[in-house]
Amino acid sequence: MFDNTIRPRRLRASDHLRRLVRETRISPESLIWPIFVIEGEHIYEEIPSLPGQYHYSPDELHRMVERAREHGVSRVILFGLPKDKDAIGSGAWAADGIVQQGIRAIKALDPEMYVITDVCMCEYTAHGHCGILCGHDVDNDQTLALLAQIAVSHAMAGADMVAPSDMMDGRVAAIREALDKNDFQNVPIMSYAAKYASYFYGPFRDAAGSAPSFGDRRSYQMDWHNSREAMRECALDVQEGADILMIKPAMSYLDLVYQCRQRFELPVAAYAVSGEYAMIKAAAAAGLIDEYGAMCESAASIYRAGADILITYYAPELADAIRKGDIG
Repeated sequence: MFDNTIRPRRLRASDHLRRLVRETRISPESLIWPIFVIEGEHIYEEIPSLPGQYHYSPDELHRMVERAREHGVSRVILFGLPKDKDAIGSGAWAADGIVQQGIRAIKALDPEMYVITDVCMCEYTAHGHCGILCGHDVDNDQTLALLAQIAVSHAMAGADMVAPSDMMDGRVAAIREALDKNDFQNVPIMSYAAKYASYFYGPFRDAAGSAPSFGDRRSYQMDWHNSREAMRECALDVQEGADILMIKPAMSYLDLVYQCRQRFELPVAAYAVSGEYAMIKAAAAAGLIDEYGAMCESAASIYRAGADILITYYAPELADAIRKGDIG
């Protein structure tokens, strides 16, 4: 006769018990909300490819700050949309650049809001690639000095953390050296350590106006067939002085989140990218899934894989769900 002394279902019998023994604990403090700041005035426009997300001109960022406060979100990462672009992306490091304006506006509204900035050139170059071109190729080493200049300009504007997303070799070391030389030793670097050349970025490229005008980014972003290479990238960023390692995208790369968490002692971030968000939104709009439940389940899977930090367009809604006890 089967011995039913051991019954795992005992610990699932009530909501009290399920919450008591929950293995994955999530806090609103671990959420980062991506924000798109656009040059101009009186701009507050929903992004068609990202329902529920907006373009904000600096004078309209009070709307974002108010929403963040309402939901208990205190950390954002900024992406900038400049009016003008050029071959070298000079708007990225301008003292009055759009991200620099956004940092100052947010800090004036809420000095306690923790502002992270994306350090890259794709939104600022006329060709849409993430660095300086040599023919049709991105010149890695020429690009490093400009990435360092961008990071310093963000720190000077008041950024609390910088996050290089370009995937150039050696950029963490270049940025760390430049920050330290300019007395920003305490500004951390969250490195997009393993950023894949993913098909899930489509809505973001529409939102940020950052699609390349020719070719693609597979010569610098990672091949999505590879995992050992990702761990090599993470190890290099650790050596160069990264403070946080990020895996991007998240859900299709949970194995990488897990491996990174197992191998390295630094905090691990995962970016639930625009395509992941848009798929849930589209499926929910078609009546195929429950949006709230799918949002909670997908986020829990990322934390369960080992992420300490989640960058997500659902940050306000997830913060509410965490407080309700539906996740976390």
